[in-house]
Amino acid sequence: MSATLMNQRDLEFMLYELFDSESLIKRARYQDHDRQTFNQVINTAKAIAEKYFLPIRQKLDSHQPTFDGKKISLIAELKPAIAAVIQSGLSSATANYELDGMQLPPIIASVASTYLTAAGGVGLGYNMLTNANANLLEAHGSKALIEKWVKPMRSGRFMGTMAMTEPGSGSGLGDLITKAVKSDDETYRISGNKIYISGGDHNLSENIVHLVLARVQGAAKGIKGLSLFVVPKFLVNDDGTIGEDNEVALAGLFHKMGGRAQTSTALSFGENNGSVAYLVGEENQGLKYMFHMMNEARIMVGTSGATLAVAGYQYALDYAKNRPQGRLPSCKDPLSAMVNIIEHADVRRMLLAQKAYAEGALALVLYGSQLSDDEKTAPTIEAQKHAHLLLDFLTPIIKTWPAEYGTKANDLAIQVLGGHGYINEHPVELFYRDNRLNAIHEGTTGIQSLDLLTRKVPMNNMAGYLATVAEIVNTIEQVQHHQGLDVYAIQLSDAVDTLKQTTQVVLKAMSTTNIDLALANSVKYLELFGHIIIAWLWLKQGIVASQALSKQPHQADENFYNGKLQALQYFYRFELPEISLWSTILRNNDSTTYDMKVDWF
Repeated sequence: MSATLMNQRDLEFMLYELFDSESLIKRARYQDHDRQTFNQVINTAKAIAEKYFLPIRQKLDSHQPTFDGKKISLIAELKPAIAAVIQSGLSSATANYELDGMQLPPIIASVASTYLTAAGGVGLGYNMLTNANANLLEAHGSKALIEKWVKPMRSGRFMGTMAMTEPGSGSGLGDLITKAVKSDDETYRISGNKIYISGGDHNLSENIVHLVLARVQGAAKGIKGLSLFVVPKFLVNDDGTIGEDNEVALAGLFHKMGGRAQTSTALSFGENNGSVAYLVGEENQGLKYMFHMMNEARIMVGTSGATLAVAGYQYALDYAKNRPQGRLPSCKDPLSAMVNIIEHADVRRMLLAQKAYAEGALALVLYGSQLSDDEKTAPTIEAQKHAHLLLDFLTPIIKTWPAEYGTKANDLAIQVLGGHGYINEHPVELFYRDNRLNAIHEGTTGIQSLDLLTRKVPMNNMAGYLATVAEIVNTIEQVQHHQGLDVYAIQLSDAVDTLKQTTQVVLKAMSTTNIDLALANSVKYLELFGHIIIAWLWLKQGIVASQALSKQPHQADENFYNGKLQALQYFYRFELPEISLWSTILRNNDSTTYDMKVDWF
């Protein structure tokens, strides 16, 4: 059975009606583009996805990478698929012209990537990590580093990774022990081990450029003593050709429940003489630089979560429309024709929940992509600073909510298909397995919730928090007298009040009581805030849909906009009320989980 990878009509709605991406061509950076070129890029991605990735989607999952003790092997079909992405320019779509980029807005590149992700899962991850690696070096690296490492990555000769996690530290980056020793030639020698490095080794490119966090000999303990280095798999000669092995050895290859197209590796650096490394920026500033890639990667993870949710929803919807089974409870004639399962109310419930999660998540990640653009290209410095403030604050939610609720959507897609849902003849179980990893990648949900409460909310006198709340209030004020939407504006206003009260209580508890207890339910705070953000974005979608319906569009568009309004209603009636329970738990500083003793398990 074949379902559309993505809903093209919804993507057009997001780009041109909700976020008005066509207006970006007024900015100097995008003056060479127009709506036609934007659509051409998206259609190119769709064509590559359908031609190269979709036919091998199941094979990418069933044939995991192998390691024979010397080299990694991937299925042969992946390399030409990756090459097609590179040759099209999509792998460096947002980069500058002089670095072989297309200077496209991030939101356009994000939409294009959804097709590739829906068709090939994390097979595209090699390109995406490479792009993020190159972006970091462009922002913080020297001209020499850019010339030597970024240009080959932009052209597709090299690929890139980030190497942070170590076997003994996990997410605790302050405990990293990988060592860097400065050499007489101003390079460094790296020795240590990294684990769970996505794309850490493969046969898809001439070289792999690792961005490695390490501690220079004698540096302070904790995160303040970390520096960032470029550590290539192979050294590069002055003429750009591949040189000697750089003592970056594959120590292990992990096999995963999902995301199987992308290698997950354990790497050993410098077992003999030390791996040659090139310092990025200044010593002891490594984590600050790495956050550039980490934050980009977190938005990538959120985008993956949203995309897989949409892909699963599209497949389940198509299945439900074409699968006859059973009769409605009101039908008493056993000889009557069976109805397609979408006629059953509970199936529509599950589809509507998927729609609310998936399209809400997609709106969130595209909003994040737009903010990442605005912080660099918005017309005024004030607008750029405002966008940066919002994006920095929202990143934990952009990463986490689509991962958590995208997986819930995929779970419901399996349920819609019933027995067909958990067999690999259909891809919904694959979407679920792939998406389940996203709540762990780039900082677990628990880590993101702690980051939100301990850093993002209080920092700079709560500037990011207050700016975000102000954006929501502005939308509420737009529709508070809008017939049909006013009821949602009132509900969202009440939700914002709940958020304010909850935030005040939790921050006070963090400063006046046992902070470990105060943060024990931090995930519920992230969920509460995330639900309010999604409710806000659904209200914004509802405004656009309502205005469009007032113009009496043709039947297909009328159906589309009514579907948006019904999903809005679903989220406000079925999902948003849950924040009351979460708020109660947080405001009461509930100790149920905290009080559970280790020995009681």
